[in-house]
Amino acid sequence: MTHEQSLAQVSSRPRLTGRRPEGETLKAFSPMLFRVMLADDHMLLRQGVKALLEADGVTVVGEAGDGREALRIVQQTQPDFAILDIMMPLLNGLDVVREVRHISPQTKCLLLSMHTEDAFVMESLRAGAKGYLLKTQAVKDLLQAIREVSKGCFYLSPGISQTVIHAYLAKTDLPPDPLTNREREVLHLVAEGMTTKKVADMLGISVKTAECHRQRIMDKLDIHDTAGLVRYSIRRHLIDP
Repeated sequence: MTHEQSLAQVSSRPRLTGRRPEGETLKAFSPMLFRVMLADDHMLLRQGVKALLEADGVTVVGEAGDGREALRIVQQTQPDFAILDIMMPLLNGLDVVREVRHISPQTKCLLLSMHTEDAFVMESLRAGAKGYLLKTQAVKDLLQAIREVSKGCFYLSPGISQTVIHAYLAKTDLPPDPLTNREREVLHLVAEGMTTKKVADMLGISVKTAECHRQRIMDKLDIHDTAGLVRYSIRRHLIDP
């Protein structure tokens, strides 16, 4: 089933809410023998999500506090699901999703976010996420999201506008991002205050290459100072203010 077909399933039926028939418990469902990786820079949230999943028979194969550690664990463990905070240090959840599609194509990504804006959800769909859950509802909806996505469907938390799915299916997408994946990585690290040398060390590239990436970013965005890059990164939700 294609990404568009799974989205069409959601858009043509009642919204999934994670609710169960009256009196039915989670244990009434078939056991979920899934392997999951969790990534969130808030340890308490990670622990809560992990406890919820393990109580229902899901195996948590790894935890990460930043996007780069999340990618390392996904590559190492090849999990069925990656549950990712959309705002993480070093690499945000959207860029993690983009990379997971290459290093572990069978891994389905669910994003956790505080943002309900259509543009934000649309960007997540375009990145390849299979689910988008609001953190205010994630705990009660997460198990249902895993079940639905495992069937080839897409999951949106209640409170997310259905119009974003119709817009995606109609191809009325956001303007294309002018930056490459590598340039977004460099921008994220620069916006977090890293020097060119630290960026080069973090990405395993030369200082000259890192500087070239930085210059191309500035040229493409027509932004010529670090403060401007930080403001752009906040507007595009690449980093958390």
